[in-house]
Amino acid sequence: MKKLLLLLLLSVSVTGISQKLNLDLLKDMQPRNVGPAGMSGRITAIDAVTDNPDIIYAGSASGGLWKSTSGGVTWKPVFENEATSSIGTVAIQQSNPSVIWVGTGEGNPRNSLNGGFGIYKSLDGGKTWKCMGLEKTRHIYRVRINPSNPDIVYAAAIGSPWGEHEERGVYRTQDGGKTWEKVLYVNDKTGTAELVMDPTNPNKLIAAMWEHKRDPWFFKSGGEGSGLYITYDGGDTWKEITSENGLPKGDLGRMGLAIAPGKPNVVYAYVEAKKNGLYRSEDGGENWKLVNDNMSEIGNRPFYYAEIYVAPDNENRVYSVFTYVNVSEDGGKSFEELMPAYGVDNGIHPDHHAFYIHPENTDFMMDGNDGGLNISRDGGETWRFVENIPVGQFYHIAVDNEFPYNVYGGMQDNGSWRGPAYVWKAQGIRNSYWQEISFGDGFDVVPDRDDSQYGWSMSQQGYVSRYDWITGANYLVRPTHPDPEVELRFNWNAAINIDPFDNSTLYFGSQYVHKSTDKGLTWEVISPDLTTNDPEKQKQSESGGLTMDATGAENHTTILVIEPSPAEKNMIWTGSDDGKVYYTQNGGQDWTDVSQNLKGLPANSWIAQIKASATNKGEALLVANNYRRFDYTPYVYRTTNYGKSWTRIVDSEDVGSYALAVLEDKEEPNLMFLGTDDGLYVSIDAGANWQKWTNGFPTVSVKDLIIHPREDDLAIATFGRSIWILDDIKPLRKLAASQDLV
Repeated sequence: MKKLLLLLLLSVSVTGISQKLNLDLLKDMQPRNVGPAGMSGRITAIDAVTDNPDIIYAGSASGGLWKSTSGGVTWKPVFENEATSSIGTVAIQQSNPSVIWVGTGEGNPRNSLNGGFGIYKSLDGGKTWKCMGLEKTRHIYRVRINPSNPDIVYAAAIGSPWGEHEERGVYRTQDGGKTWEKVLYVNDKTGTAELVMDPTNPNKLIAAMWEHKRDPWFFKSGGEGSGLYITYDGGDTWKEITSENGLPKGDLGRMGLAIAPGKPNVVYAYVEAKKNGLYRSEDGGENWKLVNDNMSEIGNRPFYYAEIYVAPDNENRVYSVFTYVNVSEDGGKSFEELMPAYGVDNGIHPDHHAFYIHPENTDFMMDGNDGGLNISRDGGETWRFVENIPVGQFYHIAVDNEFPYNVYGGMQDNGSWRGPAYVWKAQGIRNSYWQEISFGDGFDVVPDRDDSQYGWSMSQQGYVSRYDWITGANYLVRPTHPDPEVELRFNWNAAINIDPFDNSTLYFGSQYVHKSTDKGLTWEVISPDLTTNDPEKQKQSESGGLTMDATGAENHTTILVIEPSPAEKNMIWTGSDDGKVYYTQNGGQDWTDVSQNLKGLPANSWIAQIKASATNKGEALLVANNYRRFDYTPYVYRTTNYGKSWTRIVDSEDVGSYALAVLEDKEEPNLMFLGTDDGLYVSIDAGANWQKWTNGFPTVSVKDLIIHPREDDLAIATFGRSIWILDDIKPLRKLAASQDLV
């Protein structure tokens, strides 16, 4: 260790000019993944080698691409260090299975989706990858390979839901990805939501074009840009299919498409419209007839899932993949549920996004959903859940002070969990050591500092509970307003915190700051509305467009951050989803708005995090992002004077994507960590320079960071690769301290 520290010190310029950390000197200092994997995360893409189906690829929403060569028994990540970990689609060149195509950026435009960075190609079965372009498409939903000429490949770019941009539509390469041409484009709000190829005629393709737009406060599916298109010449020309051909009149939304492999004149389309329906064509997609409009059978949330599949050996067996997976044996006229639901007989997690049926052995099926990957080898009678793909999407992280200490966090659609940071057993951490402590979409977990048997966990729309992890008891402690006429607005991921001076005092955010001094049993309101209170951004009950989808994911003008200062009693910071930053120094009697002092930050940006200094009054770090308005710039600021002025400490030259979390070491302020959408960064000079941490750590979205007060470990919550621990940051701390000595 002494030799290591000497090398580190020598790596610092003796002139006193700060510089980036030399990670080569720390190559043995690598984070370790502590899971969990037993509940996994959203799987968005599946493919397998037809001639050797033991070789499987599974892509995740924000955890990269995984490969199995054992039929799904063991898995390894094969997309670790590319520019993004969000997978929209994976396609194997079946004539040469060493060639793999990956379109990045998942195509399920919910409020928490991650963006992509183009299309990638591997020539060695996923060992190495090369970006083949289309970086500005942001989200690629499907890749189709011409089986007769695999140099001809099509990419269906659904585009970003957050912005209006021209990089959407169907792209084609005829030289294996060296060059691309856009062969189908409608407008800058309309992308390709599905693309299917006739298995007997690769020059015939059918594309579903979808106009949609997501704002932080609203989602709209459908518009005049949506439509169905067919080409018979490989994409040179396209023909639009309209209501004159049997499709519904008026604006259309998202559509799912499937061609019957055994009888390609039979085509199915799940069409979002004023009245959603499943349509069937018997002339290859030219003319259509409605066969079913029962949303409980054909699909209920088309913006989030709209996939359909047809059995290779039976054109009348149709699978509808949505909240559930339903199967029809009569060409879509009626459906029944294929697999048991989550919570019933240890069933399958709902919310399905990917499906696979082996073209020659229809007993072999795979399903990807919000809870992971499931495999069936008996035609769907039974399913095996894959428990070793750790792609959980954690929003926050917390720790307790037990021996060994535990880490806590909440995951997208997979509850809140508690598990060990390490164990005194040679085999390491197992899935069974993790325990779900609360249900629903999980966000913050706050262990009770008096007794870690208890704590508070949060689900969407402000549903915060007091939990007992030993007994499993939970009871709701969600704040109310003393005036029952006042409607509280809780963010999807609302603010919660515990007072650093009183273990019984909690704070919770709606548009107000709520305070409890009895561990959540009773609450009082200690602030005015600390948001813009813009009524135009409070119409979530109308959200969804053609299909209503008011789940609370678009709740806006809400408080996202409540940060009491550990250095000053009764001093509290707040941040909102519409750009408001306030503080109080007297426990909420008076509040000061310092939002306007954040120079260079676009108005109404999302205030993702505020971290108050542990030692200095009036000092704080702030993270904002604006990607929900198509701005991927990183915004990180520091103030030392209660927000009267702010210094920006991160810019686009420092990091590769927008910022999500920041952390200053409590012992050495020169040492700082930054979580971004493309990974973990470290600074040893108080943010003057940033270095991406690549030692053993994948490209992944880092949502939250915490340093354990006793162990000096950095715990990392990732949105796609579960939880990681960087053991013992003292070498970094000593190196950062040396910056003050030269």
